[in-house]
Amino acid sequence: MVVRKIIHVDMDAFFASVEQRDDPSLRGRPVAVGHAAARGVVAAASYEARRFGVRSALPSVTALRRCPELVFVPPRFEVYRDVSRQIHDVFARYTDLIQPLSLDEAYLDVTADRRGLGTAWLTAKAIRADILAETGLTASAGVSYNKFLAKLASDHRKPDGQFAVTPDMGAAWVEGLPVSRFHGVGPVTAAKMKRLGIETGADLRARSLAFLQQHFGTAAEWYHAIARGEDDRPVNPHRVRKSSGSETTFERDLTAPAEIEAGVLRMADDVWDWCDSRQAFGRTVTVKVKYADFHQITRRRSQPVAVTSRDGLHRAALELIRSVLPTEKGVRLVGVTVSSFVAAQAAAGTDLPIFAQAAA
Repeated sequence: MVVRKIIHVDMDAFFASVEQRDDPSLRGRPVAVGHAAARGVVAAASYEARRFGVRSALPSVTALRRCPELVFVPPRFEVYRDVSRQIHDVFARYTDLIQPLSLDEAYLDVTADRRGLGTAWLTAKAIRADILAETGLTASAGVSYNKFLAKLASDHRKPDGQFAVTPDMGAAWVEGLPVSRFHGVGPVTAAKMKRLGIETGADLRARSLAFLQQHFGTAAEWYHAIARGEDDRPVNPHRVRKSSGSETTFERDLTAPAEIEAGVLRMADDVWDWCDSRQAFGRTVTVKVKYADFHQITRRRSQPVAVTSRDGLHRAALELIRSVLPTEKGVRLVGVTVSSFVAAQAAAGTDLPIFAQAAA
């Protein structure tokens, strides 16, 4: 059996690093990408900011308490997308088997050694060097024989480093790690495992499959496998993105319909920019609303044809938000998502004039 050679490439503090690259005055300073407003949220943080405990998804007010010297810069997603395209152009020189996970990370299967470098380790070094030379940004890489271990390894020498987990060390290496670091084990699952006495890979490996099935249901087989360093998933270059969405938290709770609708239209514009740039058009539009009391609802509608214009998405999003307006409760957050993508040629010439089906 051929042993796969997998690289997981992860850019270092990507959004914040782009901002520091483009504005020299930010270099060496704690930077947060986001807005310092009372309802703002950190989208990304530089390594200088992370030393103070500033992380993505942290409320901006909390981030400023932790790091009073924190510099906020507004996000420039189109710039990040352009840089991401440069990075993926680098990947394509080394392999056709590329599975993007986000703008700043991807799996690469380099088993075929297209460039004749001899090892996956040297391939990862070459990729990182090319990225630095062409974008001015650093990347970290994990090298291993499967995706699970490669992703774990890429975090092991951050920033600007790489680490390899070879077949003869994989299972033993996993045993010494906390389960909270495992892909697929989120904070809630990690807390549940801790209550069951499972805190490390070794603890997880010691539990039988029957025990794991009793407590974790369908996820049990995954946990049983990764505790042994096993992951048979291939790098899938044809992995289809299922949706595109954007949401915003308002600086204050809104009740005025015009203000709420304006927020929805801004989110629709963000989503449309992504759909148009990727020529990915969907049949389903969803509007999300979170009220001041944190109660959350969604309104979703689908039909046989796709949204293929900005105006079409605007009409769809407005129809959905107006189904819950007017409101006496303040609105804290709104979001818009497009899903149920269809092939570009199937979407050609269609739009979304009237919805055929509604669901709350």
